[in-house]
Amino acid sequence: MAKLKLNIPVKRGDRLELDVETLASSGDGLCRHEGYTLFTPGGLPGDRVLGKIIKTTPRFGVVDVLKRIELSKDRVDPPCPVFFKCGGCKFQDLNYEKQLQFKVQVVKDSLQRIAHIEIPENIEIIPADTGYQYRNKGSFAVQGKGGKPQIGFYAEGSHEIADSTTCDILLPAINDTKEWLRQLLEKHDISIYNERHYRGLLRGLIIRHSASTGETLVGLVTYKGRFPRGFLAELTQEDHLKKLGIVGLIQNINMQNTNVILGSEERVLWGKNRYRENLGGLNFHLSLGSFFQVHSEQAEKLYTLISQWTEESQTVVDAYSGSGGIALWLAKQGRDVIGIEKFAPAMEDARLSAESNGLSNCRFLTGTVEEHAPALDETPHTFIVDPPRKGCSETVIQTMIDTHPQQIIYVSCNPSTLARDLERLDGHRIRDIQLIDMFPQTQHVEIAVRLTRKRPDKKE
Repeated sequence: MAKLKLNIPVKRGDRLELDVETLASSGDGLCRHEGYTLFTPGGLPGDRVLGKIIKTTPRFGVVDVLKRIELSKDRVDPPCPVFFKCGGCKFQDLNYEKQLQFKVQVVKDSLQRIAHIEIPENIEIIPADTGYQYRNKGSFAVQGKGGKPQIGFYAEGSHEIADSTTCDILLPAINDTKEWLRQLLEKHDISIYNERHYRGLLRGLIIRHSASTGETLVGLVTYKGRFPRGFLAELTQEDHLKKLGIVGLIQNINMQNTNVILGSEERVLWGKNRYRENLGGLNFHLSLGSFFQVHSEQAEKLYTLISQWTEESQTVVDAYSGSGGIALWLAKQGRDVIGIEKFAPAMEDARLSAESNGLSNCRFLTGTVEEHAPALDETPHTFIVDPPRKGCSETVIQTMIDTHPQQIIYVSCNPSTLARDLERLDGHRIRDIQLIDMFPQTQHVEIAVRLTRKRPDKKE
């Protein structure tokens, strides 16, 4: 049978004037030409652009904006000098109210389209009081040569670094620490890892900082090898470290040809292997690779919301517990909490934090949800999951169902996988949905959903 000829009304290289109609879930502008969908990175609703077709597929094409003929009324001036090159932020050029509206609509669309859930019109999002200089962790790629390294985030759609001395959404102390490291790397001509030839030393930098304690933890991610003595001597001069609040310098060794940032081996070059964060009077001890919410102020709002949702709970399971943020917060409120996390260093962080806060009503189990949840001595009233972006596996979903909690709280930063998993949770109904803007200036959003068990004798 002959293949149907697809009628794609454009071809690569075509130049068109287009009106940006709306935003896709990716944060890219969306145009249509003769019914054909065109994604326009950098376009905002209300823009009229001159664009060049750079990609076509049977379902959509991609446009490179050559010129903005008319500007959206919602466009604002981005403060970042590399905003239009860097792939870290999508929305520094979109006014904040429209950012929030976009995030609410993306969540609504995903839940309706994927999970077939009707969402209330008045779904709310908790805005951020701090829209810039909030992010407490910077993970930087490093490329180039030792004498002139490029340090920053990847340019959108590429593997090339958008080098800049500052990132406007990072805490200022992180930018200051990065630039101090840059001048040391240049001065000592530290070799930079070449991922094509598997040669060189430095692969990346991870800098974590707490605005509440002033402490900074630095990770230098390397291939095999050691730093020169002269570099280490200057790196560990305590006057500089004290000025920057650095409490620990760690070499993390990653010898895998992978886009995973951290390897499994670490050496403490100076100081400690953890730094302290403080939220709501709770002290957290955090290691280099353990998970913690990147916007500390918004994390407090999220934890407060979950605390309100668990007021009637006695026993709570906090799955994908990370470094124990939710578990410790609820334990402080008097809940009995069991945290489960397979990343062992994060569980060590959580146990240390529990001990330092005098919390004996929480315990932490290293391993998977499906391994530990069925073996619990008691049925938890509330089961909390905060999985990575890929969501929960089918076995984790089934484990939650089999555990028979009175309620499930699902925290997610990915509307699509959240919707998929909510559809799998048979026997439960949505009671509350709350959005939290954990990531201002980006297309990402944090979502908290509270589900309760359906009564067998009641049709929902």
